[in-house]
Amino acid sequence: MRQSTLEPEANNVPAHVAIIMDGNGRWARQRGLPRIAGHQQGVESVTEVVDACARKGVCYLSLFAFSSENWGRPRQEVDALMLLLLDYLTSQRQKMLENGIRLRVIGDLSRMTQGVQQALVEAVQATSAGKGLTLVLALSYGGRDEILRAVRRIVMQVQGGKLDPDRLDADAFAAFLDLADMPPADLMIRTSGEMRISNFLLWQAAYTELYFTEVLWPDFNLEELNKAFADYYQRRRRFGLTDEQLQL
Repeated sequence: MRQSTLEPEANNVPAHVAIIMDGNGRWARQRGLPRIAGHQQGVESVTEVVDACARKGVCYLSLFAFSSENWGRPRQEVDALMLLLLDYLTSQRQKMLENGIRLRVIGDLSRMTQGVQQALVEAVQATSAGKGLTLVLALSYGGRDEILRAVRRIVMQVQGGKLDPDRLDADAFAAFLDLADMPPADLMIRTSGEMRISNFLLWQAAYTELYFTEVLWPDFNLEELNKAFADYYQRRRRFGLTDEQLQL
């Protein structure tokens, strides 16, 4: 049964929070710094938000770290981002282990260098027993690509006689997605004032509550996260139903 009360609950923490971390480049440009300085400061925000979500009892935190379209950025910037990723995995591994944080990665990792792929595999394996927050890094990821990859898997199952297409429904389809074992996003946050979801978790965001803020990602901190949560608590989630139905 769905939540019967229409009043927000202070302890009704969203189970799955997704964040589009935008504005690193603009943050650096405003300060006359190279773009990589914005990405470096953005890593500090990642660390603070991950810690805060773990303390608040969030079960899943999905971060849009590098999109499939980001490969079109200058080679120097892409290389620098990969080095930052490697540094984050190295510097945060012990903290993840101590806090029970389980790391997962989604996206087309085949485009990553062997060194980055190996580091990701090792970090995921090392934290696989974590019972606390599940941290999902979306790398070389696109929502459309995820759906297309799911369709290809389904086609292969149908052609192999392992799946009856007449029995394919939304739940069966979702089982072929990257986050098949996770609930849809409850709250999606986007920083920097842009008001779009930019190909992130397209299927999983069907009924997600969206929160947009003008704050650039490197300036996003615990205070800003609390604002997003406070706004979420005021939302009335109907999932296509009426208020009267929710009271039943």
